[in-house]
Amino acid sequence: MSGGVDSSVAAALLQQAGHEVVGCFMRLGSPGEALETPIAEDAPTCRLDASASPNTSKGARIGHQGCCSINDAADARLVSAKLGVPFYVVNFRNDFGRIISYFEEEYHAGRTPNPCVRCNDWLKFGKLRQYAEQLGCDAVATGHYARVATTAEGPRIRRGLDRAKDQSYVLFGIGPQALARMMLPIGEMEKPAVRELAREFGLPVFDKPDSQEICFVPDDYADFLARRAPERFTEGAIVDEAGRELGRHDGHQRFTVGQRKGLRVAASIPLYVLRKDPVRNEVVVGPRASLEVSGVEATDVTWYADASTREAGEEITCTAQVRAHGVPIPARARWNDGILRVQFDRPESGVAPGQAVVCYDDQERILGGGWIRATLDQGDRGIVPA
Repeated sequence: MSGGVDSSVAAALLQQAGHEVVGCFMRLGSPGEALETPIAEDAPTCRLDASASPNTSKGARIGHQGCCSINDAADARLVSAKLGVPFYVVNFRNDFGRIISYFEEEYHAGRTPNPCVRCNDWLKFGKLRQYAEQLGCDAVATGHYARVATTAEGPRIRRGLDRAKDQSYVLFGIGPQALARMMLPIGEMEKPAVRELAREFGLPVFDKPDSQEICFVPDDYADFLARRAPERFTEGAIVDEAGRELGRHDGHQRFTVGQRKGLRVAASIPLYVLRKDPVRNEVVVGPRASLEVSGVEATDVTWYADASTREAGEEITCTAQVRAHGVPIPARARWNDGILRVQFDRPESGVAPGQAVVCYDDQERILGGGWIRATLDQGDRGIVPA
């Protein structure tokens, strides 16, 4: 229970259906608070791992609109009291350091991270699932806009009914084991109906705004990184595709693939960030057409479809998604030898190493996904690595 309307209604629906509900709040920090600040003893807490992660708190402060703040904990507690269910605060601040470190290292390596996916993999359906097992619970339920579908190959994640709010993409990495003990009560609902149910249930969060930002980045992500490790930001060249220097930058981490504004380069045509080279400390820019890629290769693959498609290296017709709220791309996927290769049927712009690619079947169920290590350019000249 994050203290938002979605997880609150999910809890209420489960209780209404006759389930025994236990509310758990993941304690990561509160607005403006460094992550090592002591936890107020205002609710039962459970510390699953007392080992501290290095550099967890340096520059890491929780934003005002991100999830999991102490204000959100208070809202979750009020909802739990209204429903009459037990409520626990689970101390994940040490574990959360792993996500912050991942976020930092990906940017320093020239890639584009997705901490929300990792939070679901490692915490909500990782650590929290372990805690649920300790409590003797049968499943972990959340307020995600996605569905669990039953197939011959086992349970699969399916897009939520509300396509505008669909969150299936950020759940792709949880794996079959966690999916077998997962419940998504609002997946068959649209957001206005969820808010109306919250009002009918008398939940005090029925009109609470949605979270909008990365919870541990209260302002600009590059400023966050610079505060944490200023020595890793060094001046370098902004170059064109031929390697000619067009300008200078004060840290490649301040740029993202597809970025147009803020390049500080004079040119006769609009220029976009095409890729970053952290080894040479260069930012490569070019025209919009050069942003288009024809496919990707991904590793660290999570696969749900029939295992024979992997073993035979069979090509599967699918749709692919490379952003949390991206438009599905008609594609063909092949998983073999630990590599997921996805060939798009139409060019896609702004695809960056570090993002996730998730493949869906024609019934909007996830076949599998992985983390993009390289892109295939339009001239079919080969893979462009991270």
